[in-house]
Amino acid sequence: MKTVTLSHLNAFKRASEPFSCLTAYDASFAQHAGAAGIDVLLVGDSLGMVLQGHASTLPVTLDDILYHTRCVARGKQRSLLMVDLPFMSNADTRQVLHDAGALMRAGAELVKIEGAGWMHDDVRALTQRGVPVCAHLGLTPQSVHQFGGYKVQGREQDDAQRIVDDARLLVDAGASVILLECVPAALGRAVRDAVEVPVIGIGAGPDVDGQILVMHDILGVTHGRPPRFAKNFLAGRDSIQAAFAAYHDAVKTRQFPAEEHCF
Repeated sequence: MKTVTLSHLNAFKRASEPFSCLTAYDASFAQHAGAAGIDVLLVGDSLGMVLQGHASTLPVTLDDILYHTRCVARGKQRSLLMVDLPFMSNADTRQVLHDAGALMRAGAELVKIEGAGWMHDDVRALTQRGVPVCAHLGLTPQSVHQFGGYKVQGREQDDAQRIVDDARLLVDAGASVILLECVPAALGRAVRDAVEVPVIGIGAGPDVDGQILVMHDILGVTHGRPPRFAKNFLAGRDSIQAAFAAYHDAVKTRQFPAEEHCF
């Protein structure tokens, strides 16, 4: 396959073929991930924790994200490049448009934004201006203090229904992709069925359209206790690229995530 595009992700969904996503922060790892077959790379604000040593993603700036986006864009091969808008980029529509424009000029091909249904006007404003949007729902790490920690979202029926409704609303506003983080597997399945666009999960069960993990988690270099939804794919393998390929294959064959990785 040539360079992965949104059209490919939509085709994967129609064919019920899972696709693989992974964070990347520099040219070398992006190149190895692409060579291993990874479909989507994310320059995530997770860099604040795994690269900068912060306790959350909140200190990450637009300049930080831009720097790493340019690095990954230079190194990536076939993978679609998704990039996070950092904390408070969604302060208002003018800020969203400014920051998303900067990311696209740096090499982003899909811009990810955290929030909920209230972001529909900003999502519409972005898509009207040619910026493809991934709407991040469920556990949104930029709201960690509001949530009172990194907790599974959507366990209660009302909360689950709200997430489904938010996904529909944001897709109606133009979102090209939904990303769900830390939700029960049944909710991941419900959102997948509720929208026509691809749904990517991290800790969202096996039935979503794509899976994403933080690169450091699959290489076993997580600081502290790894999250339940992660797996060390480097264990028993002799190279980073082999770990990336094993992760990609496990996603494609639906061997990952397994029951022990789900909520």
